[in-house]
Amino acid sequence: MSSKHFSSTTAQWPDDAREAAQLVIDQYGEPDEATPSCLVWHKPGPWKRIVASREVHEHHFPAPHLDSVESVINYRIPDDKAQDIYLFDGSVVVNRTEGEVSARCHDEQANFLALNLVHDIATGAKNVQQARDYYALEFLNARRKKPTPYMEKLRFTPAAGSAADPDTRVLSDAALQEAVEEGKRNSPHV
Repeated sequence: MSSKHFSSTTAQWPDDAREAAQLVIDQYGEPDEATPSCLVWHKPGPWKRIVASREVHEHHFPAPHLDSVESVINYRIPDDKAQDIYLFDGSVVVNRTEGEVSARCHDEQANFLALNLVHDIATGAKNVQQARDYYALEFLNARRKKPTPYMEKLRFTPAAGSAADPDTRVLSDAALQEAVEEGKRNSPHV
């Protein structure tokens, strides 16, 4: 597909979403997938995937803005740190089953910042408040044109392979079969 195609795909998107998608196109080229609602890149740079979405999400941390670009990595969050990640930033999503963590903001640099801080929380280098304070500081430093090391790149290596956690089975085949048989006995005959 040509860049012209993506321009027509995003032409009806809100300005903020179109601008954010263009930043990804400028960085990684044409997406691997395009639908009227999103553009998807598989394995661009350090990411498992990037999704630029037509839908924007209002987000007030650390200052009001609109989120529409999601950057995804393979990463397993320790069970005892999941609540801390939740409390850190509502635009960070942990998908335990698939072994993915993502950040959704306006641009890749903000996603680097969020995921670097997720790693700091997960490893115990920072607590939630320290991570939020550091996020706000780097957010301001970016506007001051001062160094922003957490916005430059991932400062850790995501899981190379799958970080999936399919969880633990609690129902046996026998229990499932018994439930099916009971369901057959309890269903009204037509």
